[in-house]
Amino acid sequence: MLFVEANGARIPAIGLGTWELRGRTCARLVEQALRLGYRHIDTAQMYDNEREVGEGLRAAGVKRDQIFLTTKIWPSHFAPHDLERSAKESLVRLRLTEIDLLLLHWPNPQVPLVETLGALARVRQQGLARHIGISNFTVALIEEAVAACPEPLVCDQVEYHPYLDQTKVREACARHGMALVAYSPVAKGRIKSDRALQRIGERYRKTAAQICLRWLVQQGVAAIPRTSKLERLSENIEIFDFELSDEEMQQISDMGSAGGRLTDFGFAPKWD
Repeated sequence: MLFVEANGARIPAIGLGTWELRGRTCARLVEQALRLGYRHIDTAQMYDNEREVGEGLRAAGVKRDQIFLTTKIWPSHFAPHDLERSAKESLVRLRLTEIDLLLLHWPNPQVPLVETLGALARVRQQGLARHIGISNFTVALIEEAVAACPEPLVCDQVEYHPYLDQTKVREACARHGMALVAYSPVAKGRIKSDRALQRIGERYRKTAAQICLRWLVQQGVAAIPRTSKLERLSENIEIFDFELSDEEMQQISDMGSAGGRLTDFGFAPKWD
């Protein structure tokens, strides 16, 4: 397993996203992922599955210090007192004593960012989270967040796949020693029927999705593909036995545009 290093954090390059996974299915997928060698599990308060993610962690029998667990605070809990209480509630649901990475899920212009980040920093200082970060922040908001936060931010988790150009966000993260973590890394399944990616995959006996994930990790990006299928779990992690050429990397990068975004929950700021 490769790791992405960022401001003191070692983030496993491939993780399991759990958006839309519920109940026994969620717990079973998390357990199976860990048994297959995944060490990075991503959840959020809004996913309403933290309890099941915690069940999967315990069922897998993997030592806690080998697992990197991310959860996210929903914007309606960004007022300082609410944020600290909300983080503690996540720990109760997960049945953990600390979260490896706690993120602000989306920007919330209704609460001053300096207040929210102060509260997020206190959560880290209290030992409730080992690392803290942000999600769905634009370049301008990254700069504002870094300037306002008294503790280091380790990542911006954003939508990123070959159809969406995130060069500016990646560069902003790099300037501040932060990682970029990619959600929807296979463009919600659209990747698998992409002929250009399929052709590259034929050279390595890999699927289009595996080519896409390899493209991300070769950029130093961590990716958290979501799947509800056990067979996909194995496929998504089997990307460390080959390397794309510079020409192939560029060919895939050239597919992206600023208009390739698939996700917007209404909290989204005006993107650069």
